[in-house]
Amino acid sequence: MSPMSTILRRTGTVAALATAGLLTAAPLAFAHVTVHPESYAKGATDGLLSFRVPNEEDTASTTKVQVFLPTDHPVVGVLVTPQAGWTARATTIKLKKPIKTDDGTITDAVSEITWTGGRIRHGEFQDFEVAFGQLPDDTDQLSFKTLQTYSDGKVVRWIEEPQKGAAEPESPAPVLTLTAKGTAEDTSSAGTETGASGSDSSSTSSSSASSAAKESTASDKSGDSTARALGTTGLIVGVLGLIAAGFAVVRGRSPRS
Repeated sequence: MSPMSTILRRTGTVAALATAGLLTAAPLAFAHVTVHPESYAKGATDGLLSFRVPNEEDTASTTKVQVFLPTDHPVVGVLVTPQAGWTARATTIKLKKPIKTDDGTITDAVSEITWTGGRIRHGEFQDFEVAFGQLPDDTDQLSFKTLQTYSDGKVVRWIEEPQKGAAEPESPAPVLTLTAKGTAEDTSSAGTETGASGSDSSSTSSSSASSAAKESTASDKSGDSTARALGTTGLIVGVLGLIAAGFAVVRGRSPRS
């Protein structure tokens, strides 16, 4: 076999492996446990968080989900929304530093919520909803470390906290960004403030604002998914471009007959 044939064969093998790796990694970016919406205003009150749990395993079902709420910046007034087929158990702790609210002083908070009894099968996901009374106003983000247990005994630990300027970790914890009140990202509080006006006409406005906020959130999620897909496609095209350039260089250097 000629040296040129050997080089071309090896280049083709590397190309196949690189492309396969990119295609395999692409869906994994969408399989993390996430929290929605992705942001709330600091100190927001009377809101709802949804923890989306997808099943990554081909031969096992998710049978248990544990979400750990931060205790250094506690979430006040947590209530679990009933989930068909699942049983929820909330664990509370005494706070080292009580929190003063308009409704009084809070001395304990939920530190963990565990859902059991249901199943999330391959190709499915489940949203677990949690209502809150008030979010902290002294931090920029909240991390909700999560454990996902499968029917075969495997436990996936979504506990790695993303760092600014660093690549996304392999098993990131769901993160809720807390923004300053009145910023463009503060879509969650808009519906609440409108609904607090108190008249029949304001109730209609509140409903419209809530619908608009939901549409905006859905649009953001769709845009994020599209951006990730385009990014993956760009990487694949880039790899193929480098391979084509390699072929051109090899052919240019080969002796002419």
